[in-house]
Amino acid sequence: MITPSDLEKYDPSGMHKVYDRWPQIAKEAFYSDIDEVSLERINHVVFAGMGGSGAIGDLFASIFSKTNFHVTLVKGYLLPNTIDKNTLVVVTSISGNSKETLNVLESSIKMDCHTIAFSSGGKIEEICSKNNINFRKIEKIHSPRASFVKYVYSILKVLNKILPISKLEVEQSFIQLEKICNEISFRNLSTSNESLRIATWITGIPLIYYPYGLQSVAIRFKSSLQENVKIHAITEDIIEACHNGIVAWETKSNVQPILIQGKDDYVKTKERWSIVKKYFDENSIEYLEVRSVDGHIFTKLICMIYLLDCSSIFKAVMDKTDPSPVRSIDYIKNNL
Repeated sequence: MITPSDLEKYDPSGMHKVYDRWPQIAKEAFYSDIDEVSLERINHVVFAGMGGSGAIGDLFASIFSKTNFHVTLVKGYLLPNTIDKNTLVVVTSISGNSKETLNVLESSIKMDCHTIAFSSGGKIEEICSKNNINFRKIEKIHSPRASFVKYVYSILKVLNKILPISKLEVEQSFIQLEKICNEISFRNLSTSNESLRIATWITGIPLIYYPYGLQSVAIRFKSSLQENVKIHAITEDIIEACHNGIVAWETKSNVQPILIQGKDDYVKTKERWSIVKKYFDENSIEYLEVRSVDGHIFTKLICMIYLLDCSSIFKAVMDKTDPSPVRSIDYIKNNL
């Protein structure tokens, strides 16, 4: 197990302290005076962003999956050809300087569509100001990935008129976040801490299985393990994996299956979970189950992301790794 001094030593910039404030940050962001955007006849939303900013688009895409909106995720340089006057392009770059996202923003300005951008400043703010594009400035907290909750709840407020989530459902997410915070806080270093338990369980390469509706959770967890712990991680859709990936378990390895499950997964998905777990049991393959809380899809997603993000920080500290630096990412960006 780890101690408070371990947290201070191996997380000197205090990322864990930001996560202990996530419920408070969420409330402050949603109840801030950030202006909402008024849009009509939108039937296609494009979320563009990379890394931690791209994870925000993953989450909102999951929420929009419950509507008739067509949603496109762009994690790269190019916008789809399906954009028209009824399209909203949501550009997010917490740094404001991501090359790919800047290219998307400049492309959207030339198209007959609606555009709104979110960043802490940088070149994105300059371009929006110059071209009279809707822009909302949201200050970064510690790092792009630690700022996730602030950006999510700010965007939630700005886009609330087209999102399928009520104010009551948002408030219910606050209640669940606070409840989880009390259980997984970095002040709680006992065996009752679920995030710490998950971190302790991971000793090899995590293979994160997920159902379609929880894809954003799996992608975020993979990225958090890669950036915070500096280890490899894999994601697979549980249904698709039963047609290919499951065969890989016929050979022994240091890969560890983690099953990300929703409380109300589709009945056929539940059937598949049951079969896969039976297969693992019969073949003596140890696996870890992580289940969502009850509530709206948004509450499920944000709470699971919170739980798993914290587990990645715990794991980093246990491995005596500072979760904050991302030198390899810096290397790539500096050479672009």
